[in-house]
Amino acid sequence: MDAPFVVPEVQGGDGDVLDKLLVLQKEKVAAVLATVVEATGSTPARAGFKMIVTVESQFGTVGGGAFENAIVERCREMIASTSQPALVRHSTRDLGMCCGGTMTVFLEPHLPAPRLVVFGAGHVASAVCTAASPAGFEVTVCDGREEWLTDERFPDAKKLILVDADSAVDRAAVASSSYVLVMTHDHALDEEVLVRLLRLPALPRFLGVIGSRSKRVRFAQRLEARGFAPSIIDKIRMPVGLDLGGRTAAEIAVAVTAELISVRYERDKVAT
Repeated sequence: MDAPFVVPEVQGGDGDVLDKLLVLQKEKVAAVLATVVEATGSTPARAGFKMIVTVESQFGTVGGGAFENAIVERCREMIASTSQPALVRHSTRDLGMCCGGTMTVFLEPHLPAPRLVVFGAGHVASAVCTAASPAGFEVTVCDGREEWLTDERFPDAKKLILVDADSAVDRAAVASSSYVLVMTHDHALDEEVLVRLLRLPALPRFLGVIGSRSKRVRFAQRLEARGFAPSIIDKIRMPVGLDLGGRTAAEIAVAVTAELISVRYERDKVAT
C-alpha cells in the first residue's frame, strides 16, 4: 500500500500569505492567490492551504510536488491572459503522483490596473480618459501643449506628461503590457510617435491610432517605406475603436474603450 502524503507546513501561515498579497498589490505586481477549497483522499494538501504566485516567484504552498507545479503554471497563464477567477481540480494520479486523491483550488487573480498611455490631449483624448478610467484603466496623457494638458480637462488621468514628440515615448515609459492610443492634433505628429513606438524592443499590448481607413493606407505605405515589415504594421489598430456608428467625441471614446476592454479580456480579433 502506498504511504500517505506528509502534508507540508504552509510557509508563514495564511496570515503571512495574505500580508504578502497586500504588499504585492501596493507595489502593483500582478499575482494570483490560490486557495485549496477541497481535498479528498490521499493528497499533499488540505483545505485552506494558500499560495501566491507572481511571474517570477511564489509564496506559501498548496501541497508541493507535481500538483503545486501544475497550479503555479496555471496561475502564470492567468497573469499573462488577465483571466477571470477559476476553480481548478486535479487528480493526483493524473499528475503522476502515487496515491489517489483529488484537490480543488480556487484561483483568484489580483492584477494591477492596465496602463493606458494616450498621446494627444484633444477632445477625443479627453473623452477617452473619462470613459476608460472608470472602466479600470490607469490613464497617462502626453502632449506638448501646456494649455491643453490640464487637470481640468483630464480630471480622471493618473498622470499628465508635458513633452514633445521626440521624447514622448521614452518619457511615457511604454511597456509591452501597456495599452497605447495615438491621437495627436497632427497627422505628421501621429506618424512620428508611431514610428518611435514601433521601434521599441517589444510592442505594447494594444496600439491604436485614430483616423480613417484611407489614413491607414497612407500610413502603411509610409511606414513600409521607412523599413517596417507589413507584419509589424498589421498590428496597428487603425481606425481604432469598435464600429458602433458614433461620430461625436463621447461616442468615439465609448467605441475605443469597448475595444480596449475586448483586448483586455481577449474577446477581440486583431485588426488588419
